Amino acid sequence: MSTFGEPESGPPVFKSVSSSARQLFQLLNCIRFASKAQVQIGPEGIRFAVEDSRVMQGIVFLDKALFTTFSCVLPEPDTNDTDAEAPDLPNFQVSLAALLETIQMFGAADPHTARFLKSDNDGYSSNIRPGRPNAFSNQALGMAGVCRLSYVGIGSPLSVILEESGVTTTCNLNTYEPESPEEIPFQREAMQVKIIMQARWLFDAISELSTTSPTRLDITAHPSAPYLSLSAVGPLGSASVEFSKGRELLETFTVAEKWTQSYKFEMIKCAAEAMRLASKVSIRGDEQGVLSLQFMVEVEGGGISFVDFRFVPFIRGEEDEDDEEEGSEDKYADADDGDML
Repeated sequence: MSTFGEPESGPPVFKSVSSSARQLFQLLNCIRFASKAQVQIGPEGIRFAVEDSRVMQGIVFLDKALFTTFSCVLPEPDTNDTDAEAPDLPNFQVSLAALLETIQMFGAADPHTARFLKSDNDGYSSNIRPGRPNAFSNQALGMAGVCRLSYVGIGSPLSVILEESGVTTTCNLNTYEPESPEEIPFQREAMQVKIIMQARWLFDAISELSTTSPTRLDITAHPSAPYLSLSAVGPLGSASVEFSKGRELLETFTVAEKWTQSYKFEMIKCAAEAMRLASKVSIRGDEQGVLSLQFMVEVEGGGISFVDFRFVPFIRGEEDEDDEEEGSEDKYADADDGDML
């Protein structure tokens, strides 16, 4: 991976202003399992994508509606050239860790939204909606910082300007040449299971199962009871959580026949912050076993944003069905090309 060559000069092709840096941090913090993010800027918003060894991907799309002002000016194609192609969208990589640390300056990120700052023994956290902003959070007190983003063009840094309480800080983050990783395909035409439920139920289940230090998570959906089962298997034993079909738990439940797949537990845990932050989650699986988790996050001002994860399953041999050997080699399923969301 390398930085760009000589940077472009002139007016920025992209600039935006957010009245709350916190909501940007909250969303991007959901995919911080990778060091660098692939960034694509378009007229409708900014797409951040990360991946881990082609077996797990996370995508956050910051819609232009999340910003007070949003401008993406692309070169106009030559109207006299009938073969002229539409201009490429700005595309580059940036250090996600550096971007999050920058946005977090001056308390722009509510401590409750950051995993590494979250305290499980915080006596003042709400026991109704744990981890959600409360009456004394910076968000409720109107202390959110203003965040300005701009990008001039190829080779130029991503400029982040933070303004809060009369203090202005400017950070220029290096941009890197974009890569073209293959996206994990999800075959919507061959979808085997679709479930919509409140995200906090999934978060509670994963948190409960994590106490056994599992290495594998088995997800099983049945047309009849037990409808949805999450089973964790590890060196300390196994545990499972089952969900009934009532609308108070599973708002949508569609499965034609039994569907069961296995995933590395640590991969699923990477989506824990999105589970905690979101209001609802859509759980979908295709016939290849690819798992899609789409989280609906309610943002400030009544808007909605989405965080997407995709996971490739690993194939277990018959001998592993009843007895999981610690240290056994995981074999990941290969997926054919397909369409992303």
